[in-house]
Amino acid sequence: MATAAQPALRPRVKAWLNERLGIQGLAYAVPEHANSLPYLLGGISFMGFVILIATGIYLAQFYHPHPADAHQSVVYMITSAPLGDLVRSIHFWTAQIVTITVLLHMLRVLFTGSYKRPREINWYAGLGLLAITLGLVFTGTVLKFDQEGLEALQHNKEAANVIGALGAWFSAEFSRSVPLLTRLFNAHVTILPLLFALLIAAHIFMIKQHGISPKVTPDATTRATAGEGKSRFSVHLVRMVGFGLLVLSLALVLSLIFPAPLGQPGVAGAEVTKPWWMFVWLFPAEAAFGARALLIVPAILGFVLALVPVLDRSPYLSPTRRKALLIATGLILAVMIISGVVATLQPVTSHLE
Repeated sequence: MATAAQPALRPRVKAWLNERLGIQGLAYAVPEHANSLPYLLGGISFMGFVILIATGIYLAQFYHPHPADAHQSVVYMITSAPLGDLVRSIHFWTAQIVTITVLLHMLRVLFTGSYKRPREINWYAGLGLLAITLGLVFTGTVLKFDQEGLEALQHNKEAANVIGALGAWFSAEFSRSVPLLTRLFNAHVTILPLLFALLIAAHIFMIKQHGISPKVTPDATTRATAGEGKSRFSVHLVRMVGFGLLVLSLALVLSLIFPAPLGQPGVAGAEVTKPWWMFVWLFPAEAAFGARALLIVPAILGFVLALVPVLDRSPYLSPTRRKALLIATGLILAVMIISGVVATLQPVTSHLE
């Protein structure tokens, strides 16, 4: 009798949820290519952020954001907190994976011309999300407060001094009652996540308004595609969740093989480490031009990316019709990769004053 009741129960539960939450509204039309891996990179990144938020909330219960106690609290997290080392490692590796998927997502948008009219504003929202991602990675590096974290904090102070009053919040002098490390922790767990939530909401809203950008063909042109396609967003969402579970599985495997590193407590004034791969490419520029390069080079790169929809106003999506832009993108990417490799292979040199 229970078996006969089960099939009847499911439609009732589904109807109950749909009436109250409007779940059926997620089954709106999307193009079939929206479910391919290149067009799922944004969704995969979002699922990665969900993992980061969940693990970050847990880790925050054991972290003390004060210079005198920060490093020791991370040691406690690793050695004494229930599953602390595993959760921290998952957080660490997911951050690496998400940074890669966010960068690949941006490159896919560039390659397929998905920044073109009417999606220019969404391109700028995406650039904001990229900046927030890197901000979260940087502040997360500092919070360990080992030698690498302390050196990152010292570079942060030097960069703040370069821009004077505009960098006041990032300097130790901004507040004598609250250490800079504590404020960076606040940025990591409140300010940046809040900005992320606002931008991701705008990003998703504009995707819903304009639809997924058309599939690239030799004659494809940019246009709104909302409500078009043979697939459904509910299918897209299921695949997002599936890839999210793959990200979690990959982070778990990496965590078991390579637990997240933690160095010795930092020694002020020393410079014996190198930053994570997403920042190391800046070191040759810093060696040549000083701390100002840490601000000027990313600012120039951000300005160039902001100009993309302005400079490329043709309606065509095909890469063969946008060779100049893609060649320029390839050259910039090559310079960044070469710079990163050179910085990685060279011995550590002091940049701090």
